[in-house]
Amino acid sequence: MKKHPLLFVALPLALLWLLVPSAATADSSHVRIVRLSLVQGDVRFTREFHKDSMEDAKAVWEVAPLNLPLRGGYALATDANSKAQVEFENGAMAFLSANTLVEFYDLSLDDGALITRLILRQGSAIFYVHPGKGDYFSVTGGDFSVEANGRTRFRLDNFDDGSNVTVELGQINVLRDKLSKPLEKGQSYSINVNAGSAPTVGRAPEYDEFDKWVSGRIDAIATATNYSSQYVNSPDYTSGFADLYNYGAFYNVPGYGYGWQPYGVGLGWNPFAFGSWYSDPFFGWNFICSAPWGWLPYHYGGWVFSPVYGWLWVPTGFGFGGYGYGRGPLPYHPITAVWVRSGTATGLVPLHPADVHGKTPMNLANGVFAVEGNKIGATTLPATGEKWSTVKSPPHDALTATTLPVSAQPTRVSRTILAGRPVTLSRDSSIVYDPAQHRFVNGSEPAKADLSGMKSTSTTTEAAKGNAAVAGGTVRAPNAPTVAYGNAMPARPHVTPPHPPMNGSSHSSGGNAIWNAAAASPSASSHTATSAPAPSGHSGGGHH
Repeated sequence: MKKHPLLFVALPLALLWLLVPSAATADSSHVRIVRLSLVQGDVRFTREFHKDSMEDAKAVWEVAPLNLPLRGGYALATDANSKAQVEFENGAMAFLSANTLVEFYDLSLDDGALITRLILRQGSAIFYVHPGKGDYFSVTGGDFSVEANGRTRFRLDNFDDGSNVTVELGQINVLRDKLSKPLEKGQSYSINVNAGSAPTVGRAPEYDEFDKWVSGRIDAIATATNYSSQYVNSPDYTSGFADLYNYGAFYNVPGYGYGWQPYGVGLGWNPFAFGSWYSDPFFGWNFICSAPWGWLPYHYGGWVFSPVYGWLWVPTGFGFGGYGYGRGPLPYHPITAVWVRSGTATGLVPLHPADVHGKTPMNLANGVFAVEGNKIGATTLPATGEKWSTVKSPPHDALTATTLPVSAQPTRVSRTILAGRPVTLSRDSSIVYDPAQHRFVNGSEPAKADLSGMKSTSTTTEAAKGNAAVAGGTVRAPNAPTVAYGNAMPARPHVTPPHPPMNGSSHSSGGNAIWNAAAASPSASSHTATSAPAPSGHSGGGHH
């Protein structure tokens, strides 16, 4: 088996999707779901919390599996030796460093536009954003909010004593105290509460290991997505296409264009053999495939059976006019299959591109996958005359959810803005977190900071220069200095994520595919940050 020449999805598949009302369009909601696309080390999440997820003792934290679907109201956290990556529908990505927590404050739609508002409670994260027409993307962290302004990549650090944002590509707007400050590539913006909380605009520091890791990830995903785009014309949805190129091949399927299959499988492959069931109160039973490529084939598109190759996933609905052909985002499926029942037996039939909601699945003749607790069993061919009816959802006792291990609530890690980069305090530091005051305080006799060998950063305040021993160059902080702030750290502000622009306006220039090499250069926005109602009872970012 080998790959075929570089062509787009065939026209017959596009016409088929336009003319036949599919099950995908008929029964899927337009709730936004994003993907946890990389898990390194201990990554955890909570589905529900009140206000600050780090301070809500009732929040239940669970171990986060690869390909976990994330929706508005969730929070995601890494520990001291882990990283995570989140992919959004339009190619935007969020990369979480160690000891980082991000809350998905708002994942919503505005007349088809994607509205994304995140809160960085602590730690360091890098965001790659390329919003389409009308899309809006902002991150609030500690002392201010950051709005993406066209195609951009920026790093946000939320420290105990301040916040810092660095622009690595494109342009952003920093919103603070109802004022907007545009920043361009190579600039940084910092707030240090111990230096009077006056904003400092300076030169971006040199890349550290986290920056280099993220840059490599973005380049690899962009390259692989480019190759997949030769088979799938998808200018608006990109999450997961890179994995298809890395872990499988496309094959020509007469009448359907190109279908995809992972490497190492054949005619008898059961596409639902490796995965588990995850129950969510909003979208119900959800199938999570444990394979790195296991996102797109199980939540978008459909399946056809080839007598030569076996089951092939086909990218139904991608391209040809954007999200769902102008009907909003592509429909998300908890599983790309149709539930069927015959007597007391319940099973699944892979979703066909031409399936009609409520009608007999077109793939029924190719077999029914029996459901066995939390697993999907082998294929059974329907007997002659045997009748199977479609059902909206499986019986309550037909499935057994895979129990995700409960994890501990993330703890605050003391970090300082000392060098414009995160610096974790050593174990013998006198700084401790006081939950009653919602901030770090000096718990004992302060120790002196060891700043030997450091160079000062190029900034515009003398207070920032005082953090270094030698003038000139870029600060490179030691790994774990002991730093004291005095008797108590100043209180942090309560920053609420800003409202998106009204009436569908946007800062973006359109064209949100990650492989688009042309960077947008729109003028800076001048709208101001305002208080927004917190969805699901959540409050804004920053420490109280």
